[in-house]
Amino acid sequence: MSAALPLWAEILTAVFVVLGAAFAAVGSFGLIRLPTFFRRIHAPTLGATFGVWCLTIATIVFFSVQGFSLFLHAVLIALFVALTAPVTTIFLMRAALFREHQKAAPPTDSR
Repeated sequence: MSAALPLWAEILTAVFVVLGAAFAAVGSFGLIRLPTFFRRIHAPTLGATFGVWCLTIATIVFFSVQGFSLFLHAVLIALFVALTAPVTTIFLMRAALFREHQKAAPPTDSR
């Protein structure tokens, strides 16, 4: 059974967890509220990335204080999200641009 965390660690962990969840939620609302795909894609990417970093800080504080040593394993998860989210966004944006150009191009006669 693990020992209870000090009050400062509980408060700091709770603040970062709530902050991370709030940024992820704000990013999710961007999917619903914004009118075009190109506007909707930006907010969730930023919200997810910042939310993951906040949750990573909360995880580092919680497990470092509980285990009496610096816990940096969670940084790997945040780095993978920080690296893959923009790449995924770029692929989605390029696909959307391709579809927009296909709609705007006049039909060609292929006889």
